[in-house]
Amino acid sequence: MKNTMKKPVNIPVSKLRPFEGHPFKVKDDEEMNTLIESVQTQGILSPLIVRPIENTDEYEVISGHRRLHAAVKAGATEVPALVVSLDRDAAAIVLVDSNLHREHILPSEKAFAYKMKLEAMKHQGWRTDLTSTQVVSKSRTDEMVGVDNGDSREQVRRYIRLTNLIPEILQYVDDGRIAFTPAVELSYLNEQEQYDLLEQMELNDCTPSLSQACRFKKMSAEQGLPPEIIAAVMSEEKANQREMFKVPMERIRQYIPNANAKQAEDFVLKACEHYRRYLLRQRDRER
Repeated sequence: MKNTMKKPVNIPVSKLRPFEGHPFKVKDDEEMNTLIESVQTQGILSPLIVRPIENTDEYEVISGHRRLHAAVKAGATEVPALVVSLDRDAAAIVLVDSNLHREHILPSEKAFAYKMKLEAMKHQGWRTDLTSTQVVSKSRTDEMVGVDNGDSREQVRRYIRLTNLIPEILQYVDDGRIAFTPAVELSYLNEQEQYDLLEQMELNDCTPSLSQACRFKKMSAEQGLPPEIIAAVMSEEKANQREMFKVPMERIRQYIPNANAKQAEDFVLKACEHYRRYLLRQRDRER
């Protein structure tokens, strides 16, 4: 069979546009600084994947938003890219599949990515990537959304539930301050109830346990969830929130960029132990 794969071409960065509504964050963090240094010394080793924007001479980035950002920061005026002719839905599926295998994916990124892929697959009725096309019944699309990432149909739906959270509470989830399962339960609260809950979380510097989140969901569905009930439930003392010391995850990630909440906690405790031993050695020397 004749090889029809196109070769990468150099495209001016001024003609590249981010994929509209893509869920993956491009942040100026330590990882980005490392990527910028790599681009400066070696160039872009893996071409971007882009598609032509209809009726223009511009292109929409499907895969490579972080590489493009790094290239711009590094002063590049053009980047290598593989141009593919895909419609919006097919491109959305490729975008999600090419990003979900990254080492560090925030819960919010995965949630909106699954939602984007599900909507695209329902529009099309099939699953498409750069190398194959597999026909799939529309009634089974949500079973197929997470198949490449090892997630079941139910887990995909649970992730998509997170897109119903208000941005402030979803940030708590990304920061590791609210675990995935309680967050799914909280997603069933309406917007006003979530803002009332957020107010109590900020006032009391605490987050709901799984038990409390389940109670909130049940009360919201049965009789509504007024602010005074939220306040009463949140004022209950939880064993895991007695005398807690908290550090924002963004401060920890400057030292361990890819850490989750548990890994960050272990890192801080080991650092404290290392410093304690250092102080003991200093004290012994002064004797």
